[in-house]
Amino acid sequence: MNGAEPPAGAQRPIDLWRHARATRDMLAGNTAKRTQSAAGDDLLMGRARFVGPSTLDVDGRRVEAKAVIVATGSGPVVPGFLKALGERVLTTDTLFDLDELPASVGMLGLGAIGLEMGLALSRLGVRVVAGDMKALPAGITDPEVGQAAIARFAPELTMWLGQPMQAKADDKRITVSAGDGRSETVDMVLAALGRSPNLDGLDLAAAGVPLDDKGRPQLSDDGLRAGDAPVVFAGDVNGVRPLMHEAVDEGLFSARLAAHIVDGRAIEQPQRRVPLAIVFSDPDIGAVGMAHDQLDAGSTVIGTAKGSANGRAQVLGAPDDLIRVYADARSGRLLGASLITSHGEHLSHLLAWAIQRGETAQQLLELPYYHPTLEELLQSALKDVARQVKG
Repeated sequence: MNGAEPPAGAQRPIDLWRHARATRDMLAGNTAKRTQSAAGDDLLMGRARFVGPSTLDVDGRRVEAKAVIVATGSGPVVPGFLKALGERVLTTDTLFDLDELPASVGMLGLGAIGLEMGLALSRLGVRVVAGDMKALPAGITDPEVGQAAIARFAPELTMWLGQPMQAKADDKRITVSAGDGRSETVDMVLAALGRSPNLDGLDLAAAGVPLDDKGRPQLSDDGLRAGDAPVVFAGDVNGVRPLMHEAVDEGLFSARLAAHIVDGRAIEQPQRRVPLAIVFSDPDIGAVGMAHDQLDAGSTVIGTAKGSANGRAQVLGAPDDLIRVYADARSGRLLGASLITSHGEHLSHLLAWAIQRGETAQQLLELPYYHPTLEELLQSALKDVARQVKG
């Protein structure tokens, strides 16, 4: 890695990177150990594929089951044109395999994970050039929050938004280019274009799972079933809400569905929690409940609060913090929110709890708000909602 020496007492970027890798390995390893311990002697390690509606082959061993849960996860998407770059292409799965970080990275994809990885690399001294077909980063749909995110993070990494990005290489360097003609040279490319379900080799057709013209299961709206086959899908493999806490819920849903299939009972519709997504970008980006592009403009009011009017945000040097709360125009019942704030993970949770409980802006305003805190940002946004609610 290039760059000046850090101040005395500060950690070097390479030490921070090694600490991040060790932490990742520890967390992932503990999860794997807990899973293996819970399964005990019932765990079969191997490659499984369907050979019938209720029969699996696991490396030559036949397993009969009245119901099967598929939780094979997902893998990073790597377009064909990147594969020609060989080992100079990284994914979010292989990034942490690097012992040393390159001086520069071209990143394709600025979704939630892409923005997190891009900012982390930039803050470790890597020059990052990132592009995405969408006009706003991190999956943001609220235009004001999106523009605030662009303004906040543009000084840290180059962002080419709303246009395709290509990458070509010679023997020494890689050239990344945007659709408008801009280009830069980088050392490596990071593919952060999302993930696709791990279905190869399962032979779902043999299980009686209906497939589309691309060989993917035709899933129900909740993503858990495909036709009448005794197969249940859970987690990233169904692509409905590819987040850890959602995968945990779907694990419970799928176990109940499988039990109902085995017992021949009627299938109960699972009750999902309020959508909650957080980008750990410092300041954090949060999306809770109904998204901005799902709102009915005629029956919705939006309450806005900015860090420039919040004492705690000013103390934290975060005057550009922004929260937008969506509510029903007649009742004031909260529908959703979008935000970019310091420690936004906490405000996002408070809003998710309130929305799931069916709270109104007026009810939340009856609760205590300590001064000075970032929670007062929420209080200000709720006051803005209350002023606009009819009656």
